[in-house]
Parts: sequence; C-alpha cells; structure tokens
Amino acid sequence: MKITIDNNSKLVEIQEEFTKMFPFLKIEFFLKKLTPTALSPQKLVKSTVKAIAKDSINDEKTKIIITPQMTVSHLEESFNSEYGISIKVYRNSWRVWLETTVTGCWTLEEQNRQGEALNGKITQNNY
Repeated sequence: MKITIDNNSKLVEIQEEFTKMFPFLKIEFFLKKLTPTALSPQKLVKSTVKAIAKDSINDEKTKIIITPQMTVSHLEESFNSEYGISIKVYRNSWRVWLETTVTGCWTLEEQNRQGEALNGKITQNNY
C-alpha cells in the first residue's frame, strides 16, 4: 500500500486517498509559515480543486511516496521541503481530532492503529 504524490495531485485527492489508507487519520494543508509558531485555523488551505504544483517551491518533477511505515514527522517534512506546503496529521481519538505533534516519531500505521483502538473502546462502552 502506498500513495504517490506528484505535481499534478490535487489536495482534495491526497486527502481522500490518505483517509482511505488510514481511516483514523486525516491530513490538513496550511499556508507555509516563515516562523516556527503554531499554525492558526485561518491559514488552512481550501483543498477543493487546488493542485499541489501551484505551491511547489521547485520546478522539477517531485514525488512523495506515502507508506504505512513513514513517520508523521517525515511526512510533514517531505511536504514542506518538496512542495513548500505545511501539513498536519490528526488522529481520531475518542471522536476528537488530535494533532499528532507529540507522537510525530510514530509511523502512520501506528497512529492509525492507536486511533482504531481508542475508537473501538468507545463503541464497546456505548452498549
């Protein structure tokens, strides 16, 4: 399983493929910040039709391959260095979307498994 991102990939398509591969995670795109301060919701990029190449910082054909073994930190760094786009990965944890900043060293597979486990406990407790 993998997702290949290139200059023609649309942000919304990336989000859809990411959610299919990792149903307890979501990815959001933000405008690049020049400072390391936290990103605000006002900086969220509308992803309906925008292609990733419009935000590319280099003219070459670049690709990012997303795999379950990739860490959150590596994924976020790849989007920033290859396309100049800041992204955040969120994990569904007890029906709340949490930023994965503290667990950025975990793989996407680990993040998704943790979200699945937490959401499974909610379902069991609802009966």
